[in-house]
Amino acid sequence: MTTIAVLGNGRVGGNLAAALARAGHEVTVADRTPGAAADAARAARIVINATPGAGSLDRLAALREELRDTILVDVSNATTDGPDGLPADLIYPGSSLAEQLQEALPETRVVKTLNTMLFPVMTSPATLPRTPTAFLSGEDPQAKQTVRELLTDLGWQKEWITDLGGIQTARATEAAILFVPHVIRSTGLAPFAISIAR
Repeated sequence: MTTIAVLGNGRVGGNLAAALARAGHEVTVADRTPGAAADAARAARIVINATPGAGSLDRLAALREELRDTILVDVSNATTDGPDGLPADLIYPGSSLAEQLQEALPETRVVKTLNTMLFPVMTSPATLPRTPTAFLSGEDPQAKQTVRELLTDLGWQKEWITDLGGIQTARATEAAILFVPHVIRSTGLAPFAISIAR
């Protein structure tokens, strides 16, 4: 059992929190009430960033002390929205939200994952007819191993998880969000994920 704080109580955060609690972890979900994020982060070993990516950097940078020595699992994508509310462009071209978070939080171990799929797949990867891929990006091998074990608790088989390397590799997975609006407009809002076929 691990003590986990989920920052963000929307569809992504709520889905992850429920699944991790079912897996036996002690999970706290921080809503937007003043001090809730700080209190949750202070008591957790792992913090999951499921806040809207456009505001994540400011929100989490304000929690620098609370996030010291924790693992921050970043599942968000920082984008501007188009007129239909779907992602239109990257906020950090030539960088990534994960890199910005790691720079702002040097004593926190940031791991990027689960941001290349619609939220239902994060906790039910086996429901897709083809095997999805979960990517890991981060500087700390031990933190990535901990996150890998967390993914296993969410139903990800070890061969479905690919470690891409350092935090810079999050640029590639975050850029994948630009596929999403086109896929949704083409085939509708149904669960999907990126998969590496070998």
